[in-house]
Amino acid sequence: EESSSPSLGKDRADTVIIGGGCVGVSLAYHLAKAGLKDVVLLEKSDLTAGSTWHAAGLTTYFHPGINLKKIHAYSIKLYEKLEEETGQAVGFHQPGSIRIASTPTRVDEFKYQMTRVGWHPTEQYLITPEKVQELFPLLNMDTVLAGLYNPGDGHIDPYSLTMALAAGARKYGAQLNYPVQVTNLNSRSDGTWEVETPLGIIRAKRIVNTAGFWARDIGKMIGLQHPLIPVHHQYVVTSTIPEVKALKTELPVIRDLEGSYYLRQERDGLLFGPYESEEKMKLQDSWVTHGVPPGFGKELFESDLDRIMEHIEAAMEMVPVLRKADIVNTIAGPITYSPDILPMVGPHQGVRNYWVAIGFGYGIIHAGGIGKYLSDWILEGEPPFDLIELDPNRYGRWTTTEYTAAKARESYGFNNIVGYPKEERFAGRPTERTSGLYDLLKSKCSMGFHAGWEQPHWFYKPGDETGYKPSFRRTNWFEPVGREYKQVMEKVGVIDLSPFGKFKLKGTDSVKLVDHLFANVIPKVGSTNISHMLTPRGKVYAELTVSQLYPGEFMLVTGSGSELHDLRWIEEEVTRGGYKVEIENVTDDMGVLGVAGPYARQVLQKLTSEDLSDGSFKFLQSRLLKLSDIAVTAIRISYTGELGWELYHRKEDSAVLYSTIMEAGQKEGIDNFGTYALNALRLEKGFRAWGAEMNCDTNPLEAGLEYFVKLNKPADFTGKEALKQIKEKGLKRRLVYLTVETDNVDPEGNESVWHNGKVIGNTTSGSFSYSAQQSLAFAYVPTELSKVGQKLEVEILGKNYPARIIQEPLVLTEPTRMRLQRKGKSPKI
Repeated sequence: EESSSPSLGKDRADTVIIGGGCVGVSLAYHLAKAGLKDVVLLEKSDLTAGSTWHAAGLTTYFHPGINLKKIHAYSIKLYEKLEEETGQAVGFHQPGSIRIASTPTRVDEFKYQMTRVGWHPTEQYLITPEKVQELFPLLNMDTVLAGLYNPGDGHIDPYSLTMALAAGARKYGAQLNYPVQVTNLNSRSDGTWEVETPLGIIRAKRIVNTAGFWARDIGKMIGLQHPLIPVHHQYVVTSTIPEVKALKTELPVIRDLEGSYYLRQERDGLLFGPYESEEKMKLQDSWVTHGVPPGFGKELFESDLDRIMEHIEAAMEMVPVLRKADIVNTIAGPITYSPDILPMVGPHQGVRNYWVAIGFGYGIIHAGGIGKYLSDWILEGEPPFDLIELDPNRYGRWTTTEYTAAKARESYGFNNIVGYPKEERFAGRPTERTSGLYDLLKSKCSMGFHAGWEQPHWFYKPGDETGYKPSFRRTNWFEPVGREYKQVMEKVGVIDLSPFGKFKLKGTDSVKLVDHLFANVIPKVGSTNISHMLTPRGKVYAELTVSQLYPGEFMLVTGSGSELHDLRWIEEEVTRGGYKVEIENVTDDMGVLGVAGPYARQVLQKLTSEDLSDGSFKFLQSRLLKLSDIAVTAIRISYTGELGWELYHRKEDSAVLYSTIMEAGQKEGIDNFGTYALNALRLEKGFRAWGAEMNCDTNPLEAGLEYFVKLNKPADFTGKEALKQIKEKGLKRRLVYLTVETDNVDPEGNESVWHNGKVIGNTTSGSFSYSAQQSLAFAYVPTELSKVGQKLEVEILGKNYPARIIQEPLVLTEPTRMRLQRKGKSPKI
């Protein structure tokens, strides 16, 4: 029930949640239900004000992401039993939903999605046009080629859902206060917060921003610019349609992907909501510059049917009974978009005890699952599973308002675009985050986007079909990547690795901190190693290279997407343990060039008086030297597994350094290579990648990382105890290395692995091996099926291809080959 006279009730709280839409209320419900005392939610007007109350309320099991499916599934299961638990009706309809394919490419996309559902508990089927028509008899079947059917899908009344969650939250002891506006936030030196309101101040251990399109205004109070923008979303409701009224069962929700709209039954009529194109759709830009107008709560925008005419026509074509229907209501309301439509969920880097759950384009389906996910993370100190794609720290200072607006337009317009593997989207690019080589290379290659950076995927040669040509099968980059692969294996190649996240660490306690954070031993001065940060439960939170450049001075390097994700974890540990250290994020100040291949030493030796010979500059050593007269920190390491160095230098020196190396390597036939070739090279060497073979869903033992995890080192590193227990219990599954016999398609990762007619595991990454001339993949399978020689099948685009577990690696690394040669053995390349 509504609380009529607002009061704070208390001046201290464990957690203060700011915003009473479905997401905030769900978090309050889950925290309180898990037993957290002193949960306070503050809402400035009414619960559901903002985007919740006018939402179309669609619920679906479908999501192209792997772990986001878990969020969807949890939400649906929760909503099914909420009425029983809280006594509050939620108006949940589950007639199922069908995505419609009307092009052959769309059918491929459905097959691509089906192989990703094989190892998930959600029900999803690829169905024939006949079955589509049986489920939705009012459809014009002229263009329908297939359907993707999720039986448990449907829609829920957002207002009732929020009220039921609110009733549950109160039942378990959470306090929901409204109307109470947060007017200011002050962080105190002990990490707690003062939350100021017109009714007084609450001291909180942590705050969670769940303020929807007000989230920016809350962020601004503490100096953060959350990249969010309100989009005008319209949907239309019709009057009674006799043919709909005559039906015995409710129609499933349909999503006509080419027409870019959803359509469902609403009482005896239809409700239909389109996603307009990038050019036509409307952003509420003024809110971004001037903030949301005071007093905006349950208001709507002026509707504009002209903007959605082409979608209305497409819908009338697909569902002819719409032609005769009258529109009784057009809703145009604000929903928040982040640049990539995915929400931002979790703790924020650079601010203590400030969490967010913001940027929800689909708040209704995400609310239940995210409430549970965040509640678990808050209470247990680590996420229950990996959702790095929702990490708020995937954005940074490079995410400007212009970028956010350009991306939100694109994401809204592309809502129903085909989701290809290796997808690139070009709006808002490049950002200010370009490497020192960008201008030199941009016309010579196909660039990919990595955490704001542009990085070459593959390079053009005369005769190549240039540009970005996405496909589910081998496409225009397949041959060129083979050429670059050969370049690195036989000669010498150069790659721009500037997007790496790079941190400098020093101070009295730096050695102690590194020993506690990482599962590997500390590298000696002048050395480098590969180290993992584990969570308390023994999952792989991150993989970094750690170099001790001077006594107690370290350089830590991580992948581009993990920069602030890893930095936050390290900073939190520093605060928690009171370590006396300084950490500096030097990501944007440093360029990195990788030089790799049998002639790498020969080329670099021409530029320095420093002895680069194997005896003098060993594998995994690091040192400062001058190339020509440019200062670099050179590390003898290469993700290609070939002889190579990574050269860290000032970003302003990148172009000169690159040109100098290219000039020096003319005789050796030096050339560029990109990240696609790098991926093929690392897979052949059996190198794991964070985010694929390992993440917060995997432990280092099942991922085959024992070599880097020193359980016997004296320091009590995070995750050590958990890992000992995991080892004692024995592993249920293992990472294996597969060759797959395919035709013109290669594994990507996340495909279903079959054995004896059942799905028993999943691939984590894959590529064509240019050395073996067949596909390679890593996969997780049950321990009993993990022996070398085991025959399995990998499902790709609806077909099961024969696969076999082989001894890894397929190609030995250069340091291993050298070692064998010294012992007089002939190594296999």
